Amino acid sequence: MRYMRAGILILAALSILLAVRMIFAQDGRSVSVDASEPEIDVQLLDVNPYSRPGIQSDGINGIVIHYTANPGSTAQENRDYFNGLQYSQETEASSNFIVGLDGEIIQCVPTWEVAYASNERNNDTVSIEVCHPSEDGYFTDETYRSLVQLTAWLCVKFGLTEESVIRHYDVTGKICPKYFVEHENAWTEFRENVAAAMART
Repeated sequence: MRYMRAGILILAALSILLAVRMIFAQDGRSVSVDASEPEIDVQLLDVNPYSRPGIQSDGINGIVIHYTANPGSTAQENRDYFNGLQYSQETEASSNFIVGLDGEIIQCVPTWEVAYASNERNNDTVSIEVCHPSEDGYFTDETYRSLVQLTAWLCVKFGLTEESVIRHYDVTGKICPKYFVEHENAWTEFRENVAAAMART
């Protein structure tokens, strides 16, 4: 009986810890990166009407953050999916960059070209698609670190501030990136981390 009670107490404590993580995860998350150019694996999509139309952008006025909504998928798998749309023709979709589960970064579309990611903001933004391991959209530490550095580097490159970094949600109301929409404090903190990275440069 005593062991059963101890087991119940341990289970209750673990449940509380999990609940706290769900509520406060990514709060207080800081990274020591600057806005230098990160390592980027350039794998440009074939020019095609479904994922890389080859249309020149109108000039970059913002960075849009997305999440893949496909838990556990890799940056390579998402890049290959985008490239395959020229054959499947099932939809129009792409992104300028994809950040993977281990922090790897693949570039799919040049920053001076339109990617099919952010609806009416396709023509004046750079889009970053972000991989995540689980349904809640929480990013791994490696992913988060690379995302901060890539975003900060793009801000410096195009003369933007962290205020110019937005979510897909801010354009269309879509719950994307899910974790940053459902945890507003984590989104605020991410933009602060981007600003801090730019300040270190």
